Amino acid sequence: MNERLWTFAGGAQGAWRITAIHAVKGATLPPATHLAIANGESAAASTWALQGVTSNERYTEQAEKQRLLAVQQGLSRPGSTCAALIPIRKSAAWWVLTQQERRDILETRSRHIEIGLRYLPPIARRLHQCRDLAAAQPFDFLTWFEFAPADATAFDELLAALRATLEWDYVEREVEVRVER
Repeated sequence: MNERLWTFAGGAQGAWRITAIHAVKGATLPPATHLAIANGESAAASTWALQGVTSNERYTEQAEKQRLLAVQQGLSRPGSTCAALIPIRKSAAWWVLTQQERRDILETRSRHIEIGLRYLPPIARRLHQCRDLAAAQPFDFLTWFEFAPADATAFDELLAALRATLEWDYVEREVEVRVER
C-alpha cells in the first residue's frame, strides 16, 4: 500500500456530511451527501473519487518551512468539525513555467505562505499532489482544510485572500466541497 495515497470519495457514505458543493471556476462535481476519506484506495461505493499523494514541499524554502512547522497543527483535532476539500486544476500556461517561475508567482508575488501563516494554527491543511499518480486525474491538487465552526469566517477570509492573488489567474478549474462531522 502507498501510505502517501489518499482517496476522497463523494457518495452516500462517509464520516463527513457534505453541506455544499459548488464550482468556483469551471465544472463542478456531481452531487453527493457524504465524503469518505481513505488513506489508500477507497473500497466504498461512490459517485466520484479524487486521489492525490502527499509529497515534499515543492515551493517552500527552509526558513518558510520552519515558520510553518512552528505554528501549524495537525488534522483530526476534536474541535475541528468543519472542513473543506478544494480540488484545483491549473492551466497549461502554469505547467510550462519553470519551477523557479512558479515559485516566484506563488510566493514572491502572491505571498501564498505569508497569507496562510495569518490563519494558523486554527486552520489545518494537507496538500495532495495529483499529477504524481500514474493514472490521469481531473485535478492537479487536492487541498484538505479542517477548522472549528468558530473559525469558518477566518477560513472564508483565507480563501478570498488566496483567490485574489496572481497565482489564481492560472486556475482553470476549482471546486469547493464543504463538509461537517
